[in-house]
Amino acid sequence: MTLQFSDLRRLTDERARAFRAAVASAPSLDAQVPTCPGWTLHDLVQHLGGGDRFWAAVLGAGPADTPPADAVVERAALSAPRERAALLDWSRESTRLLLGALGEAGPQRGCWTWWGTSHSPQSSGAVARHRLQETAVHTWDIQLVTGAPQPLAREVALDGVEEFLSTCCATTAAWPHEPTALDFHATEGRSWRLTLDGDGARPTRLPATGQAPEGTPGARVSATAGELVLYLYDRIPADGDRVRIDGDPALLDQLRAWDPQE
Repeated sequence: MTLQFSDLRRLTDERARAFRAAVASAPSLDAQVPTCPGWTLHDLVQHLGGGDRFWAAVLGAGPADTPPADAVVERAALSAPRERAALLDWSRESTRLLLGALGEAGPQRGCWTWWGTSHSPQSSGAVARHRLQETAVHTWDIQLVTGAPQPLAREVALDGVEEFLSTCCATTAAWPHEPTALDFHATEGRSWRLTLDGDGARPTRLPATGQAPEGTPGARVSATAGELVLYLYDRIPADGDRVRIDGDPALLDQLRAWDPQE
């Protein structure tokens, strides 16, 4: 079961507030963000706020084959304020626009998304689910700059593993390598399998711990749900301590390098 639409909006607001609190306490807006190479703290604030504004426009446009042209142009030319107080106000307004658009749309309204061939629907509910994860991960990025990254909340992280596999990995494009399966196990007791073959990539939630699933995966990644999300988003490595890989780690490298659009 995924989070309810009201929970997605509430948690996005909570994470956005934590994001701004970290920005407010950072020593400089020019500080580099280690997990976003080449980006300063200001760049990351602009990126997240610009994404909120972009998706607010997408949601407002309703069902479409392409994103609103005005939103694309505005995002390309985006320039957030340089002064900290003004930047925080701008970020706060960005969150308000996104949450307002989600509230207006409700969970079922169709809209354009970049994940058209994935297992996630092209709907406002799926946008809310993905924006929560983007906000949560970027909050961790900002907190890393200030030296105090907080673990991702359990309910956000458990939904985040499944959301990433369904939105960022699932596709009908043929897997270009030998068929295999990758298992992801959260120490909180939930597991998922990503099946990769000529029919594409398909995620499924596995039975509860103690019930062996059919078949043997090519690799298995184990960590807390929060660490799995950070691993999937390339924030932390599989170091054998926080994130453990059993099986063939090269399969995960193949997954990371695979671009189904090519």
